[in-house]
Amino acid sequence: MKVDWEAVEQSLDAEGYAIIERVLAPGDCEALAALYADDKPFRSRVLMERHGFGRGEYKYLAYPLPPLVAQLREAFYPKLVPIANRWHQAMGIDVRFPPTHDAFLARCHAAGQVRPTPLVLQYGEGDYNCLHQDLYGEHVFPLQVVVLLSEPGRDFTGGEFVMTEQRPRMQSRPMVLPLRQGDAAVIAVHNRPVQGTRGAYRVNLRHGVSRVRSGHRHTAGIIFHDAA
Repeated sequence: MKVDWEAVEQSLDAEGYAIIERVLAPGDCEALAALYADDKPFRSRVLMERHGFGRGEYKYLAYPLPPLVAQLREAFYPKLVPIANRWHQAMGIDVRFPPTHDAFLARCHAAGQVRPTPLVLQYGEGDYNCLHQDLYGEHVFPLQVVVLLSEPGRDFTGGEFVMTEQRPRMQSRPMVLPLRQGDAAVIAVHNRPVQGTRGAYRVNLRHGVSRVRSGHRHTAGIIFHDAA
């Protein structure tokens, strides 16, 4: 996977997200989506409507993670650590992240965050995901990765991946991320720094999925911190 990480960093700084095309091949996407039918790889299932999260459902993967998901976690984390640490410094947050994902997970687990957070989401006609943030505990890595496993226009219609950004004393800014099958969106989990006339300040971001008009949509979420 060849990635222009400088371009990724520039897009994250400017928009709070970056799109990386063709992170997964179609066969890998279909294999990962097919896991959803089997409960064995997963630790829990969540029905969104039951909790007021929207409509649709998702399952959290269990350890050991499927090799493809584990590889994505390990490949992305060290590339995103410099951005995460720079963002925290700019926002005046004292926490810094270690260079390896194993070291960061050890920190999470020592604090009682031991449940894996990578997940697969499934949407059918009429389903959607409300705007939210994936926090899960005290230790939060400020970036995560979302991979679209289905092909828009073929497998489903509607179901756009959306984000909002809330700056102080301003109305929310909407963003629609144009993903195709196998594309990844690297997104801010919670806050990101924006340079103002008096220095950097924090803006708040949320993400979700608009209503699916037809078909079925599957997504993989790669979150780097574990859950309490």
